[in-house]
Amino acid sequence: MELLLDTHALLWWLAEPDRLSPAAQAAIAEPANGVHVSAASGWEIATKVRLGKLPAARELLDDLPELLAAQGFQLLPITLQHGLHAGSYPMPHRDPFDRLLAAQAELAMLTLVTVDPALQAFPCQLLW
Repeated sequence: MELLLDTHALLWWLAEPDRLSPAAQAAIAEPANGVHVSAASGWEIATKVRLGKLPAARELLDDLPELLAAQGFQLLPITLQHGLHAGSYPMPHRDPFDRLLAAQAELAMLTLVTVDPALQAFPCQLLW
């Protein structure tokens, strides 16, 4: 299985793994599964740290590339195709980070690991 971590799932895996569901924990920990982290998550974490909405993530942000490499996670860049797809979803969901993650998951056929029920409206596979 190929997974894409929603930003909260990434943060919880790194700092508070007990907040993940048992299914999410098992899927991320399974060595046979590929785990992807979008550049959008880096953007979201940095934005929320800057705005003071996620002060506890500052330390993680400083070491994020090394932490992801140590976990064996694969980085997923944002492409023009991802942006176009995210922007054309007809859903009224306004969060640009969620829209982009859903587009990346759909286009790359990745299972999006998320607790966010709003993402059920998007045409991508979800796991929680």
